Amino acid sequence: MFSHERIWAAIDALAERHRLSPSGLARRAGLDPTSFNKSKRLGTDGRLRWPSTESIAKVLDATGATIDEFIGLETVGYNRTANLPQGTFPPQSGSIPLLGFAQAGAGGFFDDGGFPAGQGWDVVDFPASPERKPGVYALEVQGDSMMPLYRDGDVLIVEPGAQVRRGDRVVVKTREGEVMAKVLHRQTPRAIELLSLNPEHPNRSFDIRDIEWIARIIWASQ
Repeated sequence: MFSHERIWAAIDALAERHRLSPSGLARRAGLDPTSFNKSKRLGTDGRLRWPSTESIAKVLDATGATIDEFIGLETVGYNRTANLPQGTFPPQSGSIPLLGFAQAGAGGFFDDGGFPAGQGWDVVDFPASPERKPGVYALEVQGDSMMPLYRDGDVLIVEPGAQVRRGDRVVVKTREGEVMAKVLHRQTPRAIELLSLNPEHPNRSFDIRDIEWIARIIWASQ
């Protein structure tokens, strides 16, 4: 039986088969390039968003795939990587990748989408099943710049690709390699405004082109 994760896994697998990103697949099918983005797979209220049958039909027509092939990809894509991008941190069972903030700004630890990749990661036990949120990883707070909310040694569980809204606690990486935990105050197509967790540190504003990725903090140790 089709599930939300499996149907999206099939779309990702079909894109990979044709050496396309999900955006590239949508564009080839004549759809809005953002139609298959991971941020579009959940509504702002947390409800599951499903691709329409019309979208799937256009994708099959654009790639020449049959519905039987698509159903086969639905099973293979889901079982192979739990819907994680290719080349990311190995599939996890009971633990997730852990990296210190001081190391997070260096190259080689993340892919272009903000998912953990490469070597040098530690692991930490996750308080909930990572199968429910593929791609999550942990960052360890270092220093007092996030006091009083987060202390030195606290572990933040981060979900890349998640829908973010005003007031969410987020981790942001700039193209210059700076990694910070802030509160999302405002985001427009051109700019992003972030509130500092520590009142002794200034709020920050960036041109959206200067942001490499933004991920939502979904849990923190205390």
